[in-house]
Amino acid sequence: MSPARYPSMSMRTDPSDNGGLFVGRRPGTAPVTYRKPPEVTSDRRRRFDGFLAGLLLALMVIVNLSFWGPLPAAWLWVGSQANYHSGSLGVGLFVTFAGMLASLMIGLMILRRLDEAWILVRRAAGHDQRSGIIGRVFAVCAIVGAAAFTFWFLILVGPGSEFAPR
Repeated sequence: MSPARYPSMSMRTDPSDNGGLFVGRRPGTAPVTYRKPPEVTSDRRRRFDGFLAGLLLALMVIVNLSFWGPLPAAWLWVGSQANYHSGSLGVGLFVTFAGMLASLMIGLMILRRLDEAWILVRRAAGHDQRSGIIGRVFAVCAIVGAAAFTFWFLILVGPGSEFAPR
């Protein structure tokens, strides 16, 4: 039984061959369209909206950078207090990890809402903003956080550090 003799048994590789099940585009894959372009407002209002977008971006960076230092340090302290008061290392570890996970999820929810607000404010400032900046903020903060941690670990407290007490 070779495929040449029996064409109905050959593999079908045409992506448009869908067996007649779907007539058009898959649900939810239509291009994004907006009702109308952003309204042109006064120059003063657009500058204010641009300034507000900058403030939202700075707040996003601050929240994102807090994932790299203040939040873990705070939850390590809370976990150590739970360990001390309960006398159980398991309780301290559970409090630390549960609190860190919860604060990261809450921080991500805040970042998502800030990103959506940033898109709206940028559109109000007259920019044709269709996507957010959260991915780029994550990338830059990850690079800055990793570089700061590497500097702290290798230079300030790492092997051969002259700054740390012995």
